[in-house]
Amino acid sequence: MKRLLTALIALCFALPAFAEEVTPDALDHLSGDIVVLGEVHDNPQHHLNQARAIRALSPKAVVFEMLSPEQAARVTPALLQDEAALDAALGWEAAGWPDFRIYYPIFQALGGARIYGAAQPRETVRAAMTTPLPELFGKDAARFGLDRPYPDPLQKRLEQEAQADHCNALPPELLPGMVAAQRFRDAAFARVALEAYRDTGGPVAVITGSGHARTDLAVPAMLHEADPGLRVLSLGQIEGETGSDPGAQPFDLWIVSPPTPRPDPCAAFK
Repeated sequence: MKRLLTALIALCFALPAFAEEVTPDALDHLSGDIVVLGEVHDNPQHHLNQARAIRALSPKAVVFEMLSPEQAARVTPALLQDEAALDAALGWEAAGWPDFRIYYPIFQALGGARIYGAAQPRETVRAAMTTPLPELFGKDAARFGLDRPYPDPLQKRLEQEAQADHCNALPPELLPGMVAAQRFRDAAFARVALEAYRDTGGPVAVITGSGHARTDLAVPAMLHEADPGLRVLSLGQIEGETGSDPGAQPFDLWIVSPPTPRPDPCAAFK
């Protein structure tokens, strides 16, 4: 048992053999059955990069973290040509995402790709914080690894990351639930991506936050577990100062962009 846990921990912390930082020019040459395109949600350059990748990839389907299946079903070719009408039809602002204008280039690049929504109902995500994930996710839970708890060292690290992401302001008792909810969403996005691939034959692009694009434990890892024969490529987009060296990152490829100006996200907790 100790040997098995050691192997699991090593797998969870491992980086792909060919992981490397790239420039946006690499976006013209991406390939794979499913390509996960990460982002920092409010960084406009990240969405321009995603649009560039989609134009080059010409995917048969695009999965959006930001859209529910119901929202995705509202999109028509005519709406794709009208930014304001598409924004209104999707109810984008009410959903709490950053300004639709910075996301619209992605929609302009879709061509004839089918649109899939992977967003989960808020009440379901909240339930993931307290309900056993196999019970909530259903019959495919084991396929995505949800039937097995994280090894203790990994669980602790992810709880620390969740605390840091929330300005060290969360009650400690909430941290396991935050990790579980993130894991549930990762599995849900992976399931929709597989559905899109099965429906269309691929390639499939996934538009999501870079946290969900991690190859060590997020959507790409779950896709590999569910179907080891799939060619999955993960692109992470992170922020950093020009010329900085971010070190190894948990993506196949990653791009470092200047930080977008934003208010201090921790100001509300001070």
